[in-house]
Amino acid sequence: MKLPKLKHTQSGHFFLIAGPCAIESQDLALEIAEKLVAMTDRLQIPFVFKGSYRKANRTKLNSFTGIGDQVALEILKKVGDTFQVPTLTDFHESDEAERAAAYVDVLQIPAFLCRQTDMLTAAATTGKVVNVKKGQFMSGESMAFAVEKIKAVNPEAEVFLTDRGNSFGYGDLVVDYRNLPIMQAHGVPVVMDCTHSLQQPNQASGVTGGKPALIATIAKAAIAVGADGLFIETHPNPSDAKSDGANMLPLSQLEALLEKLIRIREAIS
Repeated sequence: MKLPKLKHTQSGHFFLIAGPCAIESQDLALEIAEKLVAMTDRLQIPFVFKGSYRKANRTKLNSFTGIGDQVALEILKKVGDTFQVPTLTDFHESDEAERAAAYVDVLQIPAFLCRQTDMLTAAATTGKVVNVKKGQFMSGESMAFAVEKIKAVNPEAEVFLTDRGNSFGYGDLVVDYRNLPIMQAHGVPVVMDCTHSLQQPNQASGVTGGKPALIATIAKAAIAVGADGLFIETHPNPSDAKSDGANMLPLSQLEALLEKLIRIREAIS
């Protein structure tokens, strides 16, 4: 994956996409980024900072959606400039792609929107790297068409695919690890989303639940299967997070997990 400011690409390690679910404030984003940069530099893990400038897919009308698009996008740019790391954000309407691309290095297509042709082609035209999350209703084989749509518009576009589990009934997800090598066969890097794959959606409360105690399990299995990268949302105090706190890994636990994952990667190399 060719990204400006992406370091440690010769280390042979998996790459890491990590950060808070949503941009909550500049101070918090910089605090999280500083700690993530320090640990990934020490471990020589290629790192992309992730943060959503807006959360459009919420169950309840009064759920937190963001601090304002422009403010959050400017914070993402500040993170990238301050720490010299690439940044990633998702967008939710095709006409938002160009605007978001002015502030970040990677545009992400949310899982529920991975079949939306206008979204995929809009991301392709920006020239940015595009991460497409596999829909909870999609097979690994069917994600070939998302890659095909992007490449048809921009043959030089860099694309990677992210698995985030499949719907298992109405309120749970399961991970089918066969999808990782299946999607790698499409000729693109493949990432495992270790936090969203543990969501428990459609709860009666209107707030998505999760099983964060199993984040390490998902991550270890993904590395053992040969995932190119991992996606992990993290926060200093997940219980205080304004979005998806039920799924996020406490920031204090991430470095020890990454050390274990490196040993797994080395064991299978």
